[in-house]
Amino acid sequence: MRQYLFHPTFAKQIKWFWITFISALVFINLLILFVAMGWLGDMPKFEDIENPKNNLATEIISSDGEIIGKYYIENRSNEDYKELGTNLINALIATEDVRFYQHAGIDFRAVSTSVLYNLVLKKRGASTISQQTAKNLFPRGRFNNIFQKTFTKLKEWILSVQIEKRYTKEEIINLYFNTVQFGGNSYGVKSASKSFFNKDPKDLTLPEAALLVGMLKGIGKYNPIKHPEAALNRRNTVLSQMNKYNFIDVDTAEKFKATPLNLSYSQGDHTDGIATYFREYLRKDIDKWAEENGYDIYKDGLKVYTTIDSRMQKHAEDAMNEHLKDLQKEFDNSWKKQTPGGSDMPGILEKAMKNTDRYRALKASGASQEEIQRVFETPVKAKLFSYNGEFDSIISPKDSLLYYKKFLLSGFMAIEPQTGYIKAWVGGQNYKYFKYDHASPNSSRQVGSTFKPFVYSLAVDNGYSPCTLIPNQPVTFENFENWTPSNAEGYKAKELTMYQGLAFSVNYIVAYLLKQLGPDGPQKVIELSKNLGIKSKLEPYPSICLGVFDVSVMDMTSAFAAFANKGVAVEPQYITKITDKNGNVIKEFIPQSKEAMSEQTSYIMLKLMEGVTSHGTGYEVKGKYKIKGATAGKTGTTQNNSDGWFMGITPNLVAGCWVGCEDRAVHFRSTAQGAGGHMALPIWAKFFQKVQADESIKIEFPDFFEQPKKKLSIEIDCANFKTEDGNTTPIDFNSGD
Repeated sequence: MRQYLFHPTFAKQIKWFWITFISALVFINLLILFVAMGWLGDMPKFEDIENPKNNLATEIISSDGEIIGKYYIENRSNEDYKELGTNLINALIATEDVRFYQHAGIDFRAVSTSVLYNLVLKKRGASTISQQTAKNLFPRGRFNNIFQKTFTKLKEWILSVQIEKRYTKEEIINLYFNTVQFGGNSYGVKSASKSFFNKDPKDLTLPEAALLVGMLKGIGKYNPIKHPEAALNRRNTVLSQMNKYNFIDVDTAEKFKATPLNLSYSQGDHTDGIATYFREYLRKDIDKWAEENGYDIYKDGLKVYTTIDSRMQKHAEDAMNEHLKDLQKEFDNSWKKQTPGGSDMPGILEKAMKNTDRYRALKASGASQEEIQRVFETPVKAKLFSYNGEFDSIISPKDSLLYYKKFLLSGFMAIEPQTGYIKAWVGGQNYKYFKYDHASPNSSRQVGSTFKPFVYSLAVDNGYSPCTLIPNQPVTFENFENWTPSNAEGYKAKELTMYQGLAFSVNYIVAYLLKQLGPDGPQKVIELSKNLGIKSKLEPYPSICLGVFDVSVMDMTSAFAAFANKGVAVEPQYITKITDKNGNVIKEFIPQSKEAMSEQTSYIMLKLMEGVTSHGTGYEVKGKYKIKGATAGKTGTTQNNSDGWFMGITPNLVAGCWVGCEDRAVHFRSTAQGAGGHMALPIWAKFFQKVQADESIKIEFPDFFEQPKKKLSIEIDCANFKTEDGNTTPIDFNSGD
């Protein structure tokens, strides 16, 4: 009788078991192969895995290393692994993939546990950090059936293994944190850290790191702004996980569970943060450059290194807002119940109305003038600006225009004279409500007496001393229709020194000096101003000595910086370099400079302008505000008090400021309030007070401007200066007499 090792039926079952098992293995391997080869659907290429593409924000970086703004479609910035900090890394591993350092992309133990867990209890995931990174890099579509879901899962497994082959564990963690979304428009942990805590990732505390990692389980459900209680509970779960896997002890976990969320949230809107006007000007500038050079500032992750100092920028913005808040009260009180601008206001409003998008849209739709007028006179809900914060109102568009027309506006800029680097750029008090940038080179206003130093410079070049006595009497320019400038009241002396003439901004003195330059004097002034960097179109008329034309704050500040730089004018610069996302320098910016005047002339002009800040129209610089070190400057006030200027110089930092209303017909009613020394000088002075008090800003404020090594050919010590009759020049700094 034949003996069988197995019963024939059982042997047949074993045979079919192995056939089925091997077939399944072959099928699974073929399926994995087909998925990997992309024969069952698109698969990322190896180069896509090695060089993943994301929309990376362009970062604007200040000279002191702060990110002051971004340009983006997705608010995403990459961070290096070493900058993540252990709190984030440990929180992620404890919560998402505790065996991260033991597996090669797929944790089969976790997969097995997950299958059993899901069969018995409830849904439980087993995705590793590598798998989640694959999902972040190559997002899933919607699943229409179980086959699509299976294919997608296999695809992520394959990608995670490929990622493990091509990256170190540290690089995978870094890649994960740079690609994960945190809700809203925050992509990557660097953006999320700034958005929720205003910190860099490495500076996050343990509970802050736990909160961000906890959000990743459900960015909507655990958003700390919309669902703070759920976010707090989820954060505490992460802390428990960290304790469970021995990253922290139980006491530490319990201590931090008891702490509040302590958010410092900012949406990162383009109108938020510092240097908003500068950032918008820069955006237009580099966007054009990027397009011409094959880059996209919204996707390519460029880094733009600027000359702006974030601390000085903040001080400048604070100084402007502090002063304008008080000055606005004065302005409103000066008009009381009367409409600023008086009889000119109806015309101003009519012009403003026609410049609005609302008017243009109504006009394009075929609306009649009567219908348009009705729309502008119908009250609507609106948010309005005030120095105490924005507020809700029901106001007609026309009245809203009137409301904003009465606001005083300002432009401010600070420049390092030796380099031309712009350290602070403030185009106004609130970019959200006042979009026009009054500091940019595209904005100009009448400069008034701030232009007088350029005429004085030419006089010094021609041998005039600060001690030279000049007749204080009307000067007529016969070749220009007998034009005779008038003097402000208060200076009745028969003659004044050049020093006094500039200190007290006496028109007769500057007119006299211009006439002494000869018939082509105005043209000489134009040539000097161009060499100093003034780009405005100037006409060669005698009125040039009174600054009756418009110039930008940037040009004026840059021109005055040449006085502090020994007569060398340096083109204003606000970018030092641009790098790509990998840190490679793709563009460098080198300052351009030229000698505009001699070192002797620039030094003597500084000595002349010191009189402005110590005894003259800008005396409050030293008197009220006690600014330390050597200071020189010039005030400017234009016709009807429409524009107030102050240009101030210190050896290592020069700043200029303009204040006025949008429309020149709207202005202070008295020169006492509308003068540059009252409108603009306090912003300059408050800024310098803050800078000098900030110990983190390493700027020297020496007591004296550096004198040329070569002996001066012009006498500046009036005790030694001899007039034609042999007498010394008397100077009374307390008055013009």
